[in-house]
Amino acid sequence: MSLHARKIDGVPGETARVARAAFPKGSLAMRIRDELGELFSDADFAGLYPTRGKPTWPPSGPALVSVMQFAEGLSDRQAADAVRGRLDWKYSLGLELVDPGFDHSVLTEFRDRLIAGDAGIQLLDRVLEAAAEHGLLKAGGRARTDSAIVLAAARQINGLVRLGETLRAALNSVATREPEWLADWVPPEWFDRYAIRFEDTRLPKGKAEQTELIEQIGADGLSLLAALHGPDAPPSLRLLPRVPTLRQIWIQQYFIDDGQVRRRDLKDRPPGAQRLVTPYDTDARGSVERGIFWDGHKVHLTETCGPDGPNLATHVATTDSTVQDVRLAAPIHDHLAKRDLLPARHLVDAGCATAREVVTARRDHKVDLVGPTLASTSRQAKDGGGFSQADFGIDWDNRQVTCPNGTTTSHWREDRSQYGAAVVRARFPTAACRPRKVREQRTRSNNKSDMGRRITLRPQAEYEAIQQARAQEDTQEWKEQYAHRAGIEGTISQGVRAFGLRRCRYHGLAKDRLQHRLAATAMNFRRLNAWWTETPRARTRTSHLAALQPSERGHNSPERC
Repeated sequence: MSLHARKIDGVPGETARVARAAFPKGSLAMRIRDELGELFSDADFAGLYPTRGKPTWPPSGPALVSVMQFAEGLSDRQAADAVRGRLDWKYSLGLELVDPGFDHSVLTEFRDRLIAGDAGIQLLDRVLEAAAEHGLLKAGGRARTDSAIVLAAARQINGLVRLGETLRAALNSVATREPEWLADWVPPEWFDRYAIRFEDTRLPKGKAEQTELIEQIGADGLSLLAALHGPDAPPSLRLLPRVPTLRQIWIQQYFIDDGQVRRRDLKDRPPGAQRLVTPYDTDARGSVERGIFWDGHKVHLTETCGPDGPNLATHVATTDSTVQDVRLAAPIHDHLAKRDLLPARHLVDAGCATAREVVTARRDHKVDLVGPTLASTSRQAKDGGGFSQADFGIDWDNRQVTCPNGTTTSHWREDRSQYGAAVVRARFPTAACRPRKVREQRTRSNNKSDMGRRITLRPQAEYEAIQQARAQEDTQEWKEQYAHRAGIEGTISQGVRAFGLRRCRYHGLAKDRLQHRLAATAMNFRRLNAWWTETPRARTRTSHLAALQPSERGHNSPERC
């Protein structure tokens, strides 16, 4: 279908009159139209549609409806019914009272086009642009970022069930495409083994019986793959999505030892970022964080947190569950820089404000990345009886390191760490490290023939940045500034409770990414509406017992800011 844009000149008079009478105090949908005007235009999505073909409903309407349905928690059918029957939605869309709207399938088609063109971020960016035009958002100030776990739409299954379900999914896919071929080939005992969900069968309890069943499933899977790639199998079966998934999971989980199918040991399987955890969503990955295991993704939310405007989500990223939060700092800054929304101070979680990220943020974007730095992991720093890295004097100009005992290094060279990061390696003279007490303070080695004690440093900019950050963390001013980051927990809670961020609606990372972008845009609608109606921000929940605690500095229950 092709795009045929239409021109909308404000809200039709009769629609405005009836909507005002029905909603004298207004509604969320009406305030969006009144305060921000016509948010989306057909030209914004012209690249998603062909220039020739059957006309389709102008995309500016489905764009606004897609956000509104997330703001109100509606299904596609309910949203389409709201376009037909609700006055405030007709007002927001600029429709005549008699406009019949569109079929609910238009929303599905529109989302598919957004996914194909990776254009979901345009919805969030347009709302932020309109907010900035009306003085509700500006660069500078504070921003904060945190991530939340996202459960895959597919059910979580363990190792044995995962293997059985992978083979069962492939068999069902083949049975759908070529039932006659499969009926002639499949062994009779497979119907008892794979006809129903694997977790609904009587699985063996003993370790030996489980191992036997796992190897049997592996052998059956190899038999099916061999048959599908044989000369008698229809070629189209090899292209079914479940078949390559079966092959990939079997490569990750099994190997052949003297003609016998064996399961790989855990250490021989791929890392979490590559290992498939379910045949029903090949983008989902398994991960663990703070003792919580889950299969799915991660969503990373960034929002403003200034005192003179609404807290708006300015960036949302969906990644697989194994991606560390620290890897998102640079992409977030790059994205906000293109839209002139960079904060002056960016509050992040512990471990995200690494030396490299702090220096990069200052150098490339003049952003102060603030977060608790990781403590030194050296044995001397932990024990307290030796010299930590901070105890050494660094003369960067003369390329020397001075020990607290007064000894200076004899060698200095620039190098790379095992992870490819730039480092400086310096070494003290062997003779200076021979006294037992000195050696115990500098190194854990007891071999007197060893070379002098080595010290590895970050580059000067990163070293100074991390030392400065650790010194500032002990100040009251830093603690008060960083306390503003706690409000992001309320944002995550709102996203989970009001917009369904915890569970994916769809299968596949691309669809989940669009879901989270729509949810973040809908969250901004809610927060803009609260700002316009002067709705106070929620206060941190306090138990009845905690409310009796005498008020002290830092123990009050401030508003979520």
